[in-house]
Amino acid sequence: MKQSKFPPGWDSKRVKRVLAHYESLSEEEAVAEDEAAFEAQDQTVMEVPTELVPAVRELIAKHKAA
Repeated sequence: MKQSKFPPGWDSKRVKRVLAHYESLSEEEAVAEDEAAFEAQDQTVMEVPTELVPAVRELIAKHKAA
């Protein structure tokens, strides 16, 4: 059986908690959470071509490490 890999700091328990959170939201709560993310002043949401996602992730990881 293949073992799942999680990002650093994540495990199956954390994944289950996140899933439970989102599955428990009403449609209105989910929409409100999405809208709040778009209004955050310290982050930007944008579309990125799929083939560039690995490079963008690498840049974000380097930025966080700095």
